[in-house]
Amino acid sequence: QVQLVESGGGLVQPGGSLRLSCAASAKFFDTTVMGWYRQAPGKQRELVATISGDGIIEYGDPVKGRFTISRDVAKRTVYLQMNSLKPEDTAVYYCKHRSIFDTDTWGQGTQVTVSS
Repeated sequence: QVQLVESGGGLVQPGGSLRLSCAASAKFFDTTVMGWYRQAPGKQRELVATISGDGIIEYGDPVKGRFTISRDVAKRTVYLQMNSLKPEDTAVYYCKHRSIFDTDTWGQGTQVTVSS
């Protein structure tokens, strides 16, 4: 079973930056897609950014141009660099791994709060 370890959340002022990390126990070739979703209070979970095994990247519309997803294959880790953060980016951010068997594993979530 895949295990995901997330880190990097916290409190930041509007306009600031944070970087999230998600380390997976799965071997890279067992991965089809990894990425980040977020859920704000009272809202549905939404796509933030994903990266596929062959490097195809997808961003949710609210974060395009501000967030960047990347990966370190050797470390089996995906990163989310978040710049120009806004209060509306406040949410719990979840890492997700999809295996080659189409099974999804979610991380425990990390809180990101953007507030002055």
